[in-house]
This record gives sequence, structure tokens and C-alpha cells, in this order.
Amino acid sequence: MSEADEGPVEGMARFWETTPLSAMTPEQWESLCDGCAKCCLEKFEEEETGDIIYSRVACALLDLDTCRCSDYADRARRMPDCVTLTPAALAYSRWLPETCAYRRLAEGNPIPSWHPLITGDPDSVYDAGQSLYGRAIKPGPKTDPLMHLIDWVR
Repeated sequence: MSEADEGPVEGMARFWETTPLSAMTPEQWESLCDGCAKCCLEKFEEEETGDIIYSRVACALLDLDTCRCSDYADRARRMPDCVTLTPAALAYSRWLPETCAYRRLAEGNPIPSWHPLITGDPDSVYDAGQSLYGRAIKPGPKTDPLMHLIDWVR
């Protein structure tokens, strides 16, 4: 294998280009997440067009400082609306942002050039302006996500 075939993450060749999503190891699967946290935003489906509209209101479990789930292992029990991504769940991936590696690979597209698997830098998602850091808000008892719709997530 040439150096060009290796990803910057030590010991991980560019597996996402050759391994089907359904055949990935748990470590490979989890590494596809770039940590942008866009999937953790409340979203709505426009009835007439089917378009997904995002709000800047994040899941209550999202740590807004790290853009990571504060209880990843138990998130599905604590937040019943949280979708556990699996290859089967990607059959309907339109609710994921267009930049999401899971969605992009499921649709036959390459992962973004700023993805940490390509750059070797977990901060590259932030540097590329793709992170929710500083852009999302926590839900509250009087927070109406419909009053916080955004257009910067596609």
C-alpha cells in the first residue's frame, strides 16, 4: 500500500473508500462522525416539499463546548427521539446534513476534504466552519425551536 492510500489517522487506510458501510468495524463506523453535531439539532420536515429545516436548538444531551453527546452510551434510552445510526437507518438519510460522512457515503459521495479522517486533525471540522460550536443553544422550557430556524445547515 502506498502512502497515498493511507489516511492521516495512524493505522487506518482510507477504509471508507473501499469498505461498504455494512461491513465496517465499530471503530471504523464511529470514526466517520466528524463531530460537527449538526445531527443533534432539532429539525422539521417541510410537509409540502419534504425539505429538512434545522433549528439552532440542540439536544439537551449535547455538550455545547465539545459538540459531543454528554451521555453517548445511554443516549437512546434518555432521548427516545435520538436515532442510533446504522447502515439500515441510512436508507432514509435526508435528515442528516449534506456534509455528513454517513449520508455522503450512503449516497455514493466522497467525504468532505476537511473531515478529520482526511486531515488527521479533529479541529478541522471547526476550522472549516462546519461545527456547531458557538452556534447552537440548549433547549429550555420556553424555547420554541420554530423561533430559531436556521439556513446554514443543509
